Amino acid sequence: MANIQQIAKQAGVSVATVSRVLNNATSVTPETRHKVKIAIKELNYQPSMLGRNLRNSESRLMLVLLPSISNPFYTEIINGIQNTAIANNYNILLCETDSNPERENIYFNMVKNKLADGVISMDPTVNMQKLNEIAENHPVILCSEYEKDGSIPYVTIDHELAAYHAVKHLIKLGNEKIALINSDEKFLYARHRRAGYERALKEFQLPIRDEWIYHTKELEFQNGVQAMRMLLQLEEKPTAVFAVSDTLAIGTLKALNGGGETPNPIAVVGFDNISFSNMTNPTLTTISQPMYKMGCLAADMLMSNMKGEKVESIVLDHELIIRESTMG
Repeated sequence: MANIQQIAKQAGVSVATVSRVLNNATSVTPETRHKVKIAIKELNYQPSMLGRNLRNSESRLMLVLLPSISNPFYTEIINGIQNTAIANNYNILLCETDSNPERENIYFNMVKNKLADGVISMDPTVNMQKLNEIAENHPVILCSEYEKDGSIPYVTIDHELAAYHAVKHLIKLGNEKIALINSDEKFLYARHRRAGYERALKEFQLPIRDEWIYHTKELEFQNGVQAMRMLLQLEEKPTAVFAVSDTLAIGTLKALNGGGETPNPIAVVGFDNISFSNMTNPTLTTISQPMYKMGCLAADMLMSNMKGEKVESIVLDHELIIRESTMG
């Protein structure tokens, strides 16, 4: 492959002149620029993007932080980020933190050392103090999970309102004993979704009972199975369940399909509308987040931030998708 010295020799100019042409400097005459471009074409020269990016102090790389790559909720968001990034000559690096502070530090140092231009965080477990420190000098956007009263721009939905709509749907079907399978309430989305659940019950003067609220440590399928099995052991069983993620809801359906005789079917609503939710038996009623759009907007917001533009937070609409799991 040709190098810059060979281009200079072919065009009969200095290496510095070739460099100025490659960097679109205005100090080169049109005639000289034309000679260099002909030499570049004849020798099929491909300039090093890495070298150019280092000179321009940009990496054209976005870091995308997420706790686990196995959670299907993130798939469509990542697609939106990646497609938007590539369309604007950026690449993305998926950074699975595994909720590990040492891993986080590696990624944060990449930004500090200019190996990446900015961060999109979808990780509810991330160290927000350190992320806020990064955001003081580098572009950072939060996606889905965000910090209440924080200064970092975010794109999300109204989790409390969405949960309220999910539980209200169950109440309208005639359910008065509604359980909640929630994750750890150290996370903002879990607190908001519980608040929406309680708001709907209070509005219809239905009881909020501690034994019908089950907390899981993780959003894994097996946690949903375990939660539903515990609820089925109660003397007074719920007639409906709102699970704060589709993975938990699908686990709930598995437990209901696999035993624990109930005289009447238990209605189940999930949250996220992941791709598997319409493949379950029965198919899952769920809250749909516009995940692909969230990813696209997060990438757009980060690129605007990189240009020094002020970015406003965005709250998108959600939708209740009604399927067989609430049809009796």
